[in-house]
Amino acid sequence: MKRREFITLLGGAAAAWPLAARAQQGVRVRRIGVLLPATADNKEFQVWVGAFLQGLAQLGWIMGRNVRIDTHWAGANAAEIGKHAAELAAIGPDVIAHGTSTVRPLLMATRTVPIVFPIAADPVGAGLVESLARNATGFMTFEYSLSGKWLELLKQIAPGTTRAAVLRDASQGGGTGLFAAIQAVAPSLQVEVIPVNMRAADEIERAIAGFARSPTGGLVVTAGAASVVHRDLILALEARYRLPAVYYERFFATAGGLMSYGPDRIDQYRRAAGYVDRILKGERPADLPVQVPTKYELAINLKTAKALGLNVPPTLLAIADEVIE
Repeated sequence: MKRREFITLLGGAAAAWPLAARAQQGVRVRRIGVLLPATADNKEFQVWVGAFLQGLAQLGWIMGRNVRIDTHWAGANAAEIGKHAAELAAIGPDVIAHGTSTVRPLLMATRTVPIVFPIAADPVGAGLVESLARNATGFMTFEYSLSGKWLELLKQIAPGTTRAAVLRDASQGGGTGLFAAIQAVAPSLQVEVIPVNMRAADEIERAIAGFARSPTGGLVVTAGAASVVHRDLILALEARYRLPAVYYERFFATAGGLMSYGPDRIDQYRRAAGYVDRILKGERPADLPVQVPTKYELAINLKTAKALGLNVPPTLLAIADEVIE
């Protein structure tokens, strides 16, 4: 779904709700809350939420006819996310959708409204689904073993790499777990891995500048809200120091990063619509297992590879889902 189509869909649906409510008195209108850790002009989230809305429509949930969507764009600020979580819980929707950084504030705001997260890093380890009486379920972003694949891909596209700076969010359990999995495969690839915490921009810049003083280095950027906040800086450092880099999400590659490998988030959001549908039809979140991704996508930016002086192996090009030229 294109951005313009998504905005038109939301706008048209919002205008139709009052009319539909009057015209179809006999239809029970269900209410879905959506809490997003982004601003309304975020292109990636627009596409992902568009896929979620499409999934609902395919299951018979039509905005203005039998469902109302309350969408809150909370931004990345923790205080704002908490505020919007409380507001959504207060209106008493039938179900609330989203994650990762919005799930915990939602659980603090309500333990009765069902919550479905399309993406969440380590939901079990983070304590989001710790009991049988839980009101949250959804879809994992990563299995930790996936992070070993990022280092393997870095070695494939830049065989001379012997050192890798691993950018991780140490404040999240997922950041620690992903780095541990990378450490486990590093000896077999003959690569030394160095952790870099993604807290503040100046800290990231100093760490990468120091790392780049020695040759044969590369970057592995792991998942976390901090990597999104500092995306432009990380991409600029990759280019400035000519460091081959592998990212966890496609939008890094399309924005100029060398390579990305990770779950197809559009697919995750469509699958989340299926869980919302089942909950609206009476199933409990506790009876719906947290699922792992079923589709992964590999994106390679040939323009960036050329700028870094890399020849992409034909074997990688053959399995890539997207080649950016």
